[in-house]
Amino acid sequence: MSTSQTVQQQEQKNFFDVIRERRSVRSYDPSVRIPREELTEMLKQATLAPSSSNLQPWRFLVIDSPELKEKLLPIAYNQQQVVEASAVIAVLGDTESYRNAEKIYGEAVEAGFMPADTAKSFIKQSTSMYSSLPREVARQIVFTDGGLISMQLMLIARAKDYDTVPMGGYDKAKFAEAFGIPDRYVSVMLIALGKAAKPGHPTTRLAIEDVTFFNEFPAE
Repeated sequence: MSTSQTVQQQEQKNFFDVIRERRSVRSYDPSVRIPREELTEMLKQATLAPSSSNLQPWRFLVIDSPELKEKLLPIAYNQQQVVEASAVIAVLGDTESYRNAEKIYGEAVEAGFMPADTAKSFIKQSTSMYSSLPREVARQIVFTDGGLISMQLMLIARAKDYDTVPMGGYDKAKFAEAFGIPDRYVSVMLIALGKAAKPGHPTTRLAIEDVTFFNEFPAE
């Protein structure tokens, strides 16, 4: 076996280790503070996730101020990880992300990834289609894209030896009001991020045969 094949297998093994080691951690060491530069780098890596028409509707509100985490605590039903974790990442989805189509596709042209005439066509089509979607359809799209980037962020954090827990249990209306989130943004989830004080509990999964079907879904 060549050296390159050995390195490739080791990298793949490390990736699968990251997947296996990820746990939903709810108890954090409050003395650990992740530098904003490192948080920013993790978020930057997470934005390599796919999105509908590459419109990248995700927006992040990083809450790392102790005072603001205390403000968030009752909104998140007093879940202690909110104040113990180094930061809470609010993952938001912009239902008007098509407004960035010209910038996104223009950068693709500058990078040599797309001809200018193709970009012009994509800009026109994306702006027309996404701006006319019913609000619930637009919300569903950004929820899907928000879920993709959230999982990517949690795996990146684990690869860097940090811990996370995704949180859907919070009052989204009160959160939007308390933190001044405009109506065009959908609150997808909160992600507590830090260093575990106690390891997350291992969990079991249904057998793959119970959840996977080839070509035909079984009758119930």
